[in-house]
Amino acid sequence: MVRSRAGVLELAILGLLHDTPMHGYELRKRLNLMLGSFRALSYGSLYPALRTLSDGGLIVSLGSDAPPPHALAGKRARNVYELTADGKERLAEALTTSGPAAWDDENFDVRFALFAQTDVETRLRILEGRRTRLAERLDQLRTSAARTRERVDEYTLELQRHGLEQVEREVAWLDGLIDRERDAGRADRRRRRTSSRPGGTEPAGGSEEP
Repeated sequence: MVRSRAGVLELAILGLLHDTPMHGYELRKRLNLMLGSFRALSYGSLYPALRTLSDGGLIVSLGSDAPPPHALAGKRARNVYELTADGKERLAEALTTSGPAAWDDENFDVRFALFAQTDVETRLRILEGRRTRLAERLDQLRTSAARTRERVDEYTLELQRHGLEQVEREVAWLDGLIDRERDAGRADRRRRRTSSRPGGTEPAGGSEEP
């Protein structure tokens, strides 16, 4: 579902509708605001995606004659979309995936934007996968730059340097996120262990997980 650009858009729609029903105009604003890769999103791409999701039984339109949900009270009547039970199930299933498709340039931004709905273990696997991919890209860029340094002009060199710096910055950003998620995962496991013990206490002397 999330390998093509259309699939990425559909996942983003399901993720946004998980929080609250929305009409198409509000969805478009939220997508453009939240996802940089969709800043040029048009109604020409949004409404076919909404029709596909509706035809698949993943969302339902309340119709222009239905009263809007409380969050949209006071707005003029528009088709309001909300998730069906099947849509919630599809979203939950999609958010547990963490394979290579979740790390690629097209999909990563959407998955990251939906991290609040994703469990910590899956978040960590996606971040680590993304970092591995970028580390490989960084090695390739450095190798390419070293091979071509003597054969290109100063502007091409500057462009290569810019590309390297961008990837280096993202790798450093991912390193910080991975450390934070690992800390969150350890804290979550400690809470689960504590809650499973009689009286909800840590064992004597404590037990700090490495």
